[in-house]
Amino acid sequence: MAETSETLLLRAPLSGVLLPLAAVPDPVFADGMFGDGLGIDPLSDTVVAPCDGIVVHLAATGHALTLQAPCGAQVLVHVGVDTVLLRGEGFAPCVAQGDAVRQGDALIRFDLDRVARQARSLVTVMALANGNAFTVAGRTDALRAEAGRTVVLKVRAVAGAASAASAGAAAPACQADGTGPAALRRTVTLACAGGLHARPAARARAAMQGLDATVALHYGGRHASLASLVALLALAAGEGATVELVASGRDASAALEAVARELQRTAAGEEQAAPAAGAAPASVGTSALTGTSGELPPGCIGGVAAAPGIAIGVLHWWREATPEPHEAGQGMEAERAALRAALAAVDARLAHDSEAASARGARAEAGIFAMHRALLEDPALLGAADTLIDAGKSAGFAWREATGAEAAVLSAMADRRAAERAADLLDLGKRVLRALAGNAAADVSVDMPTVMPTDADGQPVVLAADEFTPSDLTGLDCDRVAALAMVRGGPTSHAAIIARQLGIPCLVALGSALERLPDGTPVIVDGDNARLHASPDAHLLAAVASAVRLRTQRRQADLHAAHAAATTRDGVRIEVAANIGSVDDARNAVAHGADAVGLLRTELLFLHGDAAPAAADHTAACQAIAEALGGRSAIVRTLDIGGDKDAAWLRLPAEDNPALGLRGVRLAQVRPQLLDEQLRGLLAVRARAPLRILLPMVSEVGELLHWRARIRALAAAAGHDADADAQIEVGVMIEVPAAALLADQLAEHADFFSIGTNDLTQYTLAMDRCQPELAARMDALHPAVLRMIAATTEGAARHGRWVGVCGALAGDPLAVPVLLGLGVTELSVDAGLVPGIKARVRTLSLADCRQRAAGLLQLPSAAAVRDACRHYWPA
Repeated sequence: MAETSETLLLRAPLSGVLLPLAAVPDPVFADGMFGDGLGIDPLSDTVVAPCDGIVVHLAATGHALTLQAPCGAQVLVHVGVDTVLLRGEGFAPCVAQGDAVRQGDALIRFDLDRVARQARSLVTVMALANGNAFTVAGRTDALRAEAGRTVVLKVRAVAGAASAASAGAAAPACQADGTGPAALRRTVTLACAGGLHARPAARARAAMQGLDATVALHYGGRHASLASLVALLALAAGEGATVELVASGRDASAALEAVARELQRTAAGEEQAAPAAGAAPASVGTSALTGTSGELPPGCIGGVAAAPGIAIGVLHWWREATPEPHEAGQGMEAERAALRAALAAVDARLAHDSEAASARGARAEAGIFAMHRALLEDPALLGAADTLIDAGKSAGFAWREATGAEAAVLSAMADRRAAERAADLLDLGKRVLRALAGNAAADVSVDMPTVMPTDADGQPVVLAADEFTPSDLTGLDCDRVAALAMVRGGPTSHAAIIARQLGIPCLVALGSALERLPDGTPVIVDGDNARLHASPDAHLLAAVASAVRLRTQRRQADLHAAHAAATTRDGVRIEVAANIGSVDDARNAVAHGADAVGLLRTELLFLHGDAAPAAADHTAACQAIAEALGGRSAIVRTLDIGGDKDAAWLRLPAEDNPALGLRGVRLAQVRPQLLDEQLRGLLAVRARAPLRILLPMVSEVGELLHWRARIRALAAAAGHDADADAQIEVGVMIEVPAAALLADQLAEHADFFSIGTNDLTQYTLAMDRCQPELAARMDALHPAVLRMIAATTEGAARHGRWVGVCGALAGDPLAVPVLLGLGVTELSVDAGLVPGIKARVRTLSLADCRQRAAGLLQLPSAAAVRDACRHYWPA
């Protein structure tokens, strides 16, 4: 934006993320009552002059000031929301009222941490105070700004404003000094918290819009017209001050009443401000959405979050269209041929869907479809169906009965994995029935135009069902479906996995309250706080829409800066790595700015194979990943199969409680060759950066010593130097409470620790992390889990070892300051989260995190920890 003699270029007064004015969490600013401008979520602590000018107003509390540029434009800079209530604490003005300043000069310095902890929001506003005479003629498209450098607004004088002002001055109206015809007077006491600051001044002016009247305010021997916000602010009338209002004009009485009402509004009478956009991790983070103390607001349905995010849409019930087969067949040969043709059609479609999912990096989704293909070939199912066909039944009836009977057997089993296979069988049954009905191409996948409403306004849809299956979601139109909502289901269901991979918010276990909502109900799906808001009011809709827009802008800004280091404000670098499971994941991690790979889940490379991987398979897979990383280091976890991860080729013995059974390094008890082959394969990889080995499910020092010795022996057999053990870094995955409590012993022999918070939480709290009914209570910020993390970092520190976190907690922005404060120096998250976590680290002071983290261990619950985190470190 080039400057001309007719325009004024305003540069960013702070470094930070740029926001539209509508996203500012204060309706007075967001609705433009004060004037046009923009918001900045600050990353710096010094306000600089956006242009040359005179300081015509400086708040006594130091949180705001107004510059008047040579052209006459008056520019307000207001740091944070409700910061007037801090009464100057944390603010240090660098100028005085009446000072002349140059663009870039320091105006106000403030304690970023202190203000962030005490104020409702740090979002800072820059707005035109005299918008009647000047207008914003241009805006930057940038997402981030650098203080004093980035031009963010272009301001131009309004044509004829000067003459209009002159005409107004000549009119027979009340003058600012109270003289003039028909003046009405009224004395009021300022009840607004903080006195006559920007918000009440703007509201008072807005209150008389549309009335034929002029109003002036007298205080302390001075006076100001309500037409001039700067003049009102310069009166410096504090809370409890007695002021005189003078009004004239045809509507003088009404104007006097309206202005007086605004100035006498108490804090209790304040309107609810819009939510602080982007506050809290992936959550809007406001009482308007979440309620207080876990209490559900009116019209809110609680459920379980299966996929994060926030979305607004119109509820549309999914009406399943599975054909009802005839029982009687048309002859044994014809029915057998029809079944084989339908099975072939479904298999082809599943192969296509699996390849498409793999191509976009959705390995979990691809694995689901691959597993469904394997079920199609199950001889027991085919045999049962053929027996019914031989008895005169139709192919559809026979297949439905065969899959239904097998699903009933699996559902009755205590093993959770068996129950999940039951759901897969029923889903497969629907696919084949659709194919038998003659619509293999269209009905096997979701034909969205036939199941979606055709709203003229094109509103996004929240798709609801009793429970979705993978076939329901194949081909889902993500441009039209904003979120998913289910009456039943769990967060580990295959439908939930697909929703997460598609990036669609998903709620499950919403119960009968969801069933009572009719088609067309406007809803907000809050996948971060596990709530659905039915028929929200206009205020909540506007607040959430603003938060969603802000999230999009922040994601773009974070991605732009993703390849820069994540360094705290006091200069400590934190490594932000990625969790991956394939070479495609590795490329995605690099693209998203990951510093390294903090967890390579090697079991995902081979989970759906036909046979156990040999050493050469491990070498080939890990070599390709190492090359894709372009010189970045990687932590390679040895096969962690068992529990909720099963491989057909492994044939583990049945276990009543697989989560406590043959998992991780314990597999060597029944399949020692399996881990030996993997270690041989890893030792053969040639990488430009360290390839570290991570051992899962270690619970005592003897296990670690055994595997270190085994690695040394295998390295020697492969011809490595005798010093190979010293060159190969071996770490322990801290996921068993015993390992956390023995961290000081383990650290003597381990090179590093990586904390798996998902399993550590379930074992510490004795809650199955795959149990839907307990999902809402499975919070890794529970003080007991935090004490396990603290024990780990303290034990590691005794031997100079570093500690990372590779569990889901590392990707929770609210938890990041806690982890850093407890001594964690590496965070490993899903690749898509890397930019946001890096941005979060850059806002933090490590010294502050350390000071506050220890106190969180004394709190009584995870909810209390989260509340404290929101207060200490607003996101």
